[in-house]
Amino acid sequence: MSVKINTKVKKFKVSATNELEINSTDLIGKSYVIYFYPKDNTPGCTQEGEDFRDLYKEFKKLKTEIYGVSRDSLKSHEGFKEKYKYPFELISDPEEKLCNLFDVIKEKNMYGKKYMGIERSTFLINKEGKLSAEWRKVKVNGHAAEVLEEVKKIS
Repeated sequence: MSVKINTKVKKFKVSATNELEINSTDLIGKSYVIYFYPKDNTPGCTQEGEDFRDLYKEFKKLKTEIYGVSRDSLKSHEGFKEKYKYPFELISDPEEKLCNLFDVIKEKNMYGKKYMGIERSTFLINKEGKLSAEWRKVKVNGHAAEVLEEVKKIS
């Protein structure tokens, strides 16, 4: 099941870096970006995180928080976050609850082998908790800047 634009995002509660629990009801009144990526410490995922990191102050000026999500463990996330100095939290979703809520688990193909994995996707949720924009099958180059432009439209 996929979330549709302008519909309320279902409630969720997830674990994140810094021993935080992110609860969607606590985010009402703030806009936020959730970007899903396949794996910590891989080239594309690192670059995407760095791009959001480099624009983080601009997102904060627009009162928008950023959360990165993968199925990696919190321990892996803590190391990844520290290594690349990400100023935002990373959410661990090993049971794919958030992944399934946003319908980002897709069949992938690597070297002829098919498997289920996270399709790089980003979602912008507005202050009312409704989905404002989504990007699927994301190409990393220029993506964070594109998301920032969309945030400017809803701020």
